[in-house]
Amino acid sequence: MSLPVLAVACLLIVTFGYGAKCWLSPFGDCRKCAGMGHALKTDRKGHLKRGKDCRRCHATGKRIRVGRWIYNRAARTYRAGTR
Repeated sequence: MSLPVLAVACLLIVTFGYGAKCWLSPFGDCRKCAGMGHALKTDRKGHLKRGKDCRRCHATGKRIRVGRWIYNRAARTYRAGTR
């Protein structure tokens, strides 16, 4: 098997794998708060306590994946164009 054919096959496997992941699980953990929904703070004694709510995910801890966002945008554009 030649190198370009192998590279294309690997690229297709990665692409379809990510597409399946976006289809099965459209939401992933927020990258800013690591899925917790808030930041961690420490008081003066060094004990952990809850900080402010995450502004990026609105305290849910979940964000929509990039692939699912692109699919939703394309589907919305297609539906708007066929009405």
